[in-house]
Amino acid sequence: MTGRTILDLEAQTRAVARLAAGVPDARLDDPTPCPEYTVGVLLVHLTGLAVAFRDAARKDPGPTTDTAPDPAATPLPAGWREELPRVLGELAEAWRDPAAWTGMTRAGSVDLPGDIAGAVAVDELVIHGWDLARATGQEYAPDQAALRAAYDFLLAAAEDETRGGGIFGPVVPVPDDAPLLDRAVGLSGRDPAWTPPATP
Repeated sequence: MTGRTILDLEAQTRAVARLAAGVPDARLDDPTPCPEYTVGVLLVHLTGLAVAFRDAARKDPGPTTDTAPDPAATPLPAGWREELPRVLGELAEAWRDPAAWTGMTRAGSVDLPGDIAGAVAVDELVIHGWDLARATGQEYAPDQAALRAAYDFLLAAAEDETRGGGIFGPVVPVPDDAPLLDRAVGLSGRDPAWTPPATP
């Protein structure tokens, strides 16, 4: 994903938007594979990261790029069903500009090269798309180019000893012959077999 490879994020942002549209209001307090996130908090996070990485692509620093994410402290906006697909579309559009993948930019209060920022954005969309789908019982078909890019990014992070073996948490071992999505999920520190806890 590095080396200024340009990836069209349109298909993956649409996949995430479809998942969000399928979330009933009654599921917003449900748990997700991220222990600290409910479905509602995950939707806040997706909205915030779409805005932050949109502005990172535009090289437009400010509050959206200078603040580390804290979705648990931010209420889910009443108009999130309209806002999230809109900002996801803007995210995809911003990363179509080849200039987004060059030079330096900033996201989550961290300065990083444009191509790395793009890789992080793709990874976030792929893995959090899985989180949302698994938490709400929806089918998930990530864009295959985005999935491959996310897997490569996560694998490189897991193999980088300075990162401590993963960027989301300890890697969960997954068989080498498992589907690519399962292997990416494992590299992200999640158990591909995760299911919501049974309700009493």
